[in-house]
Amino acid sequence: MKKLFRFIGRLLLWFFGITIGMTLVLRFVPVYFTPLMAIRLVEGPANEKSDRQFKKDWVPLEEISQHLVQAVVASEDQKFLDHNGFDMDAIKEAIEGNQSGKRLRGGSTITNQTAKNVFLWPGRNYLRKGLEAYFTVLIEFIWSKERIMEVYLNVIEMGDGIYGAEAAAQAFYKKPAAKLSRQEAAMIAAVLPNPLRWSPAKPTAYNQKRQAWILRNMNNLAPVKFDTAK
Repeated sequence: MKKLFRFIGRLLLWFFGITIGMTLVLRFVPVYFTPLMAIRLVEGPANEKSDRQFKKDWVPLEEISQHLVQAVVASEDQKFLDHNGFDMDAIKEAIEGNQSGKRLRGGSTITNQTAKNVFLWPGRNYLRKGLEAYFTVLIEFIWSKERIMEVYLNVIEMGDGIYGAEAAAQAFYKKPAAKLSRQEAAMIAAVLPNPLRWSPAKPTAYNQKRQAWILRNMNNLAPVKFDTAK
């Protein structure tokens, strides 16, 4: 038993050392590749109908339209600047809604989504959700809110084989991410819940309705401003 406990202890030390080290490095180094990107590349050749191409360009946050920052906060996580990675009110509402038999929903924040996209694989099992919570705590502690937003907008899946704001802006609007208008930013945010099903290039009536809702929220929210002291 002592050997087993020593082995588990060493394993945990390695895990914490590696994950904390990775998080520290990625506070400063661009994230060019994620587990989801690897999975999609493997899935592509297996799908005969897919003509998936890998489109990914890293740009600093100052080269991404403020409209897109405002749009994703308005649509995905309106308390982004105020919470510590977990929106407890949204989680409570999600639990109550799921228990009442309504359509399953989550209380995922932008920090949760960033942790999942950068470090983990898609899935809903308890192990992955536990690791997502762990990495959420890590990046909230080690990164600034500005860095979390920068990474999020550079790695999030925005279309079939399209990752990040710059690739999406070029693919859908033939312009750099810095030049996205409010309407374009809101439409990109509108398709984020299912970017493989929907596209800003061919919005559905539902996408347009969601875009209008996002635009209203953008008007109602205070401008997203980051504390650069951290």
